[in-house]
Amino acid sequence: MGWNLRRLRVEKSLSQEALGLLAECEPSYIGRIERGRENSTVETLEALAEVLGVHISAFFVIPKPGSERPATLRRGRKPKTAATRPEEG
Repeated sequence: MGWNLRRLRVEKSLSQEALGLLAECEPSYIGRIERGRENSTVETLEALAEVLGVHISAFFVIPKPGSERPATLRRGRKPKTAATRPEEG
């Protein structure tokens, strides 16, 4: 379940903190679920599924043998682009 949570979260480019805010649960709790250190309640899974835009069953898909572990998001702030930089003047 943690594998799928991490995969879905990274696909949506959400940090554990952002997902926690949107699903109204602690980011550290999400991290523990992803690492397999914590079980989740049905209510939490429903909230996470809603935020991620998936059916709750998506958390229970068995990865194919030899599948790579889901990637992590790059740490820190995203670099500013020309569209997000304040205008000089």
